[in-house]
Amino acid sequence: MNNPISDQSRRIVVLGTGGTIAGSSAKAGANVGYTAGTVPVTALLDGFSAPDGFELHVEQVAQIDSKDMDFATWRSLHERCQYWLAQDDVAALIITHGTDTIEETSFFLHSTLNATKPVVMTCAMRPATSTNPDGPQNLRDAITVASSPDATGVMIVCASEIHGAKEISKTHPYRLNAFNSGDAGPIGYVEEGRVRLVRQWPQEAHVSTAISLPPADNWPRVDIVLSHAGTRGEIVNALIREHQENHTDAAAGIILGATGNGSLHQSLEQAGLAARDAGIEVLVATRCIAGHIIPSLSEKLPISIDLSPVKARIALLLKLISKDQK
Repeated sequence: MNNPISDQSRRIVVLGTGGTIAGSSAKAGANVGYTAGTVPVTALLDGFSAPDGFELHVEQVAQIDSKDMDFATWRSLHERCQYWLAQDDVAALIITHGTDTIEETSFFLHSTLNATKPVVMTCAMRPATSTNPDGPQNLRDAITVASSPDATGVMIVCASEIHGAKEISKTHPYRLNAFNSGDAGPIGYVEEGRVRLVRQWPQEAHVSTAISLPPADNWPRVDIVLSHAGTRGEIVNALIREHQENHTDAAAGIILGATGNGSLHQSLEQAGLAARDAGIEVLVATRCIAGHIIPSLSEKLPISIDLSPVKARIALLLKLISKDQK
């Protein structure tokens, strides 16, 4: 897979980060109770061949359960993506990843890479040692998408569906088809080795080249607090106290996960206003997985119209990093 490239070949670079797709279990055939991130990405691709005109190049960036995804891994992955995308003979990237946080990592990369080439993330709901693992087919489909001539942008391929990084959410804890893109729906489908599009490939995020990711230890802290029945403002108030006492790791931003069309429990709204007045960046995003917030004149705090709370957190994180560099 790492043979020299011929004059007619281009590389598809596969970056491994772990996850269920690279998971294994001591119990033969088990689909739960396994350990994620134990099988190297080179082993996942044993027996795979690249489409005509392409070569596969494999690199292990991380080997973790994606529930434990962290800023350091994001930064390392971003650096390797930037490096490979800049190589003239690289046609596309494929990233193997766990399902739990793939929606976050994909949106982070969408927001920080000028991906004119396809960056195809894929995953699995069953470990590699399952009797019927879904990872191999997802990898084959990812290779099909990566080698598509018009493909561009960051996307996720799983269960024969192609989803955009901005819209995708994990909506089921067990089924093979665990993802949903709400009102937008999938970008397309992979059917018997062919791509069928139903809407356009993901558009570039037009990332500012002025943003430079600092060492992961210096990334600002942004927390998420959900609004729910019986919400109290104590959690936000505790974050305000840490901020006012200049704690080293005090929150610089807070995402308030709102109900419905951006509505907040009155106790949480008052705490959010106090946090804003204390100098903490506050942003409201809806818990609803479909649709978007329709703004009115009644909002007292800034809103993220079309991002989930976890993606709004990434948007605010990057805004704070950019702000610190000015």
